[in-house]
Order: sequence, then structure tokens, then C-alpha cells
Amino acid sequence: MTLHSKPIMIRTIMSSLVLSVGLLGCGKEQPPAKVEAPAPQPLIIKIGSASPLTGPQAHIGIDIRNGVQLAIEDLNAAGIMIGDQKATFELVAEDDEANPTKATTVAQKLVDAKVAAVVGHFNSGASIPASKIYADAGIPQISPGSTNPDYTLKGYPTTFRVVAHDGQQGPTLARFAINTLKSRSIAVIDDSTAYGQGLADNFEATAKELGAKIVAHEHTTDKDTDFKAILTKIKGKKPDLIFFGGIDPQAGPMIKQMQDLRIKARFMGGDGVQTPNFIKLGGAASEGAMASIPGLPKDKMPGGNEFLAKFKTRFNQDVELFAPMGYDAVQVLVAAMKRAGSADPAKYLPELKNTQHQGVIGPIAFDEKGDLKNAPITIYVVKAGQWEPLEVIQPEPVAAAAESSPAPAAPGATAPTAVKK
Repeated sequence: MTLHSKPIMIRTIMSSLVLSVGLLGCGKEQPPAKVEAPAPQPLIIKIGSASPLTGPQAHIGIDIRNGVQLAIEDLNAAGIMIGDQKATFELVAEDDEANPTKATTVAQKLVDAKVAAVVGHFNSGASIPASKIYADAGIPQISPGSTNPDYTLKGYPTTFRVVAHDGQQGPTLARFAINTLKSRSIAVIDDSTAYGQGLADNFEATAKELGAKIVAHEHTTDKDTDFKAILTKIKGKKPDLIFFGGIDPQAGPMIKQMQDLRIKARFMGGDGVQTPNFIKLGGAASEGAMASIPGLPKDKMPGGNEFLAKFKTRFNQDVELFAPMGYDAVQVLVAAMKRAGSADPAKYLPELKNTQHQGVIGPIAFDEKGDLKNAPITIYVVKAGQWEPLEVIQPEPVAAAAESSPAPAAPGATAPTAVKK
């Protein structure tokens, strides 16, 4: 190739390019490329759960957590829409160890995790200090099991519960003990926690009003398991009933030691005692023991049988205590989010206050303090190694008290009569 041929070749190539561009320009005009709208991002909503997951009360805390988890799985399967977004719910479960100090740490951890709501805590002693942290952050908290009245009396607008409180439960137990069991000489023991002492004090106050003699009021802790010194002191007072405000890890050994010391008094407790674990720990000595629990008998709850079967299939174990309440707490929170069209606590909190929800446990509505309206209480007795319901009591305002239906008598007791509240 000569030097003179190079410019000719370059001009030829450039001409070809120009021609090609021109031909393209003369062709059919291409439509603009279609831009796909980005797919809407799912709305991730974190639901906190706080309860004891380790230690002697873990069986109750895990039961609550499982109830919360089951609700979240059901909601995700249903494809819930919050506003115009499909919601995906995530469980953030924390172990408060039934410890008030740890509960505040857990509460702050859940706040930092930006949960939209909290179901917890179980223990009143945990719920009460934690409630301020949630309130300061504006995050709604529904307790499935805290019964001390002080929990909602703090006045925080974020604080709710789906069980009766001890201002209802303690007096109900006292009325049953005196009007139905005809107890007249009573010894009281509490575990020095916000729950146990609060329940015992409410029981004692009403018992005194009804004319019973309180022959002793002893204190232990929620860690003790040896009660022989306390029980020996009580034995000399010859009570016909011993009332315990506390949880099953103490109640089980306590009733065994009552048998060892040949104490003939009846034994009664609150919801912390009404568990399968109490019977396991107390063995044969638990026969005839009585305890209450806020709510209807589980198989009498409107959604009880279906829930019990679903829970058993999912976790391969029976409900221990407050799993239905944990389940319903989640459903109530999400129903409020749906009505508000938002998972922002500031936006759905007003809807939470207006709750009218038909849950597993029955109708759920809150009063101005965040307490469950018209919360039923069931009293049980251990019979043939199983808890059996004795009587369902529906607390009512004093001016509109309702009678409960007849129930079988406790072993050695007179037939139950209607208890009014």
C-alpha cells in the first residue's frame, strides 16, 4: 500500500459511516424504551416479644413467645396489607430473665431495634420498669400476663394488657375462699415481687373486709425453694387456708413441704400457680390445690380448641399458660395498624385505644387506663392430677355485678355459690 492510498481509504471508511448513519435516520423511528416501574418494597414490621426464656420461669416465657410467633406466622400467611403495602412481620424475641433490671435493658434493646410494638413482659416486676422506656419511645406495649394494677396506673398512653389485674383477681379469690370455701383463718405468703406481693395484698385486704382472720403474712423470694421454717411457724397458727402470691417454681415445693409437715390447710394461689408445672413439681401433694387465672378455661375460649390444636401441631407441646394472650396481643396490634393504614406507632396508637376485637380469648376492648374491660377470671382445682375449672367469674362494676354459673365443689368444700364482684 502506497502512502497516497491511505487518505483515500480513510475517506472511504468515513463516507461509509456517514451513509450508514443516514440510512438509519431514514428508517422507521424507534419508540422510546419502556421503563419498568420498580416493584413495591415489602413493609417489614418488627414485633418485639419480652419474657423469661431462661431460668425457672422459662416455661411460661417460652409459652408466651410461641404464642406471639404463631400469630406472626398466621399474619404472614394471610398476606396482610398495611395501607397500600404488603406487610411482612418479623419476631424480635428477648429474654428478660424475669429480672426487673434486665427488663429495662431488654426494653431499650427493642427500642433500638425499631420494633413497632412489644408483647410483654410476663412478670409485673419486669413490665412496670420497662413500660417507661417504651412510653418514652412512643412504642405500644401489650402485656399478656402482668397483673399488678400499678402497671397501667402509671398513666402511660402506650401501656395495655389483655388479662384481668390483681385488683380484680385478688378480691375474687378472697371472696371465693370465704363465701364458697368458708375459710375463716388464713395465712398469707408472698414472693416479694411486684406480682406476688400485689396479689397477696389485694387478697388479704378483701379477706379482712369479709371477716376472715389473717393469722400470718410471711415473705419469701422468687428464688427460694425451702419454706419449712415459714411453714413451721404458720402450722402453729392452725390456718384453714394458706394463700400464696407467687409462681409455680416456689408453689410446687411449698405444697410438698406442707404435706411433709402434715399441714392440713387448703392451698390457694393465683395465675402464677395455675400451670402444669405446678402439678409436676408438687406431685401428689398438689391434689386439691386451687388457683385462679385471668380468662376463660382454654377449651371454653371462643377460639380455644382451634388454637390449642394449632399450637400443639406447630410446637409439639401443649399450651402452658398465657400463649393465647400473646397471640391475641399481636392480632390486636396489627388490627390497629390496618385501621390506621400505618405501622408507625404514633399513627396507629389512637386506633389501639379504640380496639373492639374478637380474639381467641374472647372480646378485647380497653378502658381509659389500658386495662381489659370485663375480664373474666376462672378458679381451678387440681383433681386426679389435672387442673379442672371450678367456677368462672365475670368481674363487673359494683353497681352491675353478675352472677356466675354453678360449678362442682372442691374436694371437701361446700358446693360453690355464685360469687359477686
